[in-house]
Amino acid sequence: MHLKQRRILCTGGSGFIGTHLIEHFLSCSSNAVLNLDIEQPKYVSHKKHWKCVDILDKESINSAFLDFQPTHLIHMAAKTVMEGKSIHDYASNIAGTENILNSAKSINSLRRVLVTSTQHVRRPGSGPGRNDEDFDPYELYGLSKVMTEQLTRNAHLQCCWTIIRPTAIWGPGQWGLANGFWRVLKKGLYLHPRGDTVIRSYGYVKNIVYQITAIMDASPDIVHKSIFYIGDPSIRQVEWVNAFAEAITGKPVRTAPKWLLYSLALAGEAAYRAGIPTPLYLSRYYNMVTTNPVPTDYTVNIFGHGPYSLINGVQETVSWLKKEGII
Repeated sequence: MHLKQRRILCTGGSGFIGTHLIEHFLSCSSNAVLNLDIEQPKYVSHKKHWKCVDILDKESINSAFLDFQPTHLIHMAAKTVMEGKSIHDYASNIAGTENILNSAKSINSLRRVLVTSTQHVRRPGSGPGRNDEDFDPYELYGLSKVMTEQLTRNAHLQCCWTIIRPTAIWGPGQWGLANGFWRVLKKGLYLHPRGDTVIRSYGYVKNIVYQITAIMDASPDIVHKSIFYIGDPSIRQVEWVNAFAEAITGKPVRTAPKWLLYSLALAGEAAYRAGIPTPLYLSRYYNMVTTNPVPTDYTVNIFGHGPYSLINGVQETVSWLKKEGII
């Protein structure tokens, strides 16, 4: 699957998915790898492949591209929080992406470009849409990624380009879940909706690395100007939750009627809006009770299943949580 003499430039390679991706690329001796990120890498071994660059800095981006002369570009750098107050809070996702695409157009060596969007270009429960450009964005973050996709389509790149939409990605290094769901679960404070029938799309991070590399290496006939949701096949939400409950607490997840959870979410909403940490508020409640499968099966049918099962992923993640002292 691996092409020879690849020069892979990854923006956002110090982030959660990016760290796993850089680690994979560095395991292949034929790869030259450069990570552009304002944050330093999580692993010491990655530091010599990192350059501290803000994607809003046009000159620094241009200089890095010209010096490195990439053959492959994976653009992952972005602001991913949902709490932005205005679209200007997501300048990295819009102006930053525009800077990356403009620099990419100046590099004749470039053969592949993968630009990272999100499943949130459509709000939970709205379905996949009539086509790839039928948007119904969730919050300002989703809107900023709609703009990311539009910029990519309108960039007129001369090489093969693909847009990827990650689902709910989890695994070792996912500190948002570590300090949220997994920690709350360990403390016995997590309550799951009773009678849950919700279907969700999750993705174990090492399966995501498998899918990204498969897309990057695929024939242009398959991936050029295409969009792929990346994640594992959709499953019942309670199956994923219970896999962690059993591994972390040794017993199935505690449940509560939806009316009680909704009442707790209402009580938590005021605290959330005031910036006070709270385990449950309205948008989190609606996420828990809204079926939101996305078409990851299309990606799996083309590129195959990732190498890790749900249980494999849970075991590796719990080992990491123990190592970090979370549980």
